[in-house]
Amino acid sequence: MYFAALLARTEDGWEASDTELDDVETLSDLADLAREASPEEDTVLVLIEQEDSWFGVVRVDGEEDPRIYVSNAAAAARSAYGELLLTDELLGREPGADDGPDLDSLDLDGTEDGESEETEDGEEESPDTDAVPHSPVGDREILGDLGIGERELRALDANDALGTIAEVLGASEVLETVR
Repeated sequence: MYFAALLARTEDGWEASDTELDDVETLSDLADLAREASPEEDTVLVLIEQEDSWFGVVRVDGEEDPRIYVSNAAAAARSAYGELLLTDELLGREPGADDGPDLDSLDLDGTEDGESEETEDGEEESPDTDAVPHSPVGDREILGDLGIGERELRALDANDALGTIAEVLGASEVLETVR
């Protein structure tokens, strides 16, 4: 279960609209969707919450590249919507790097059936070190000019983060109308 909403800043305050992400396949598609919500090229925030396990904020200011913050990258990586946000750049990976092992180069020695492979000293090998972190990633100052600094953003709990963000922005009533 997820919730996604667009908050567009206008002359009269914030306007909210809920949005379906089913047709959004890339971060570029998401940024285009956000830009459509504000014909004046004002700030638009895409707020995404997934089953109280993580939240994400995408900020689009006119034609600038979107800025992204994800509260828990590992939890988001298990979600199709989180995968939209977790770009190679955001995760500190080489763009276009292969995410998985090269299947042609795998040594199939019988341990592929779930047995763990042991090193020479009897210890099990550690999992992939390129795993997605169980921590926040992205622009921690994404909402700094709107009243939510890095410390406050990192302290938000996933189950009420979007409500808290909307409250600080003065947009809690408009967000609740689409929730």
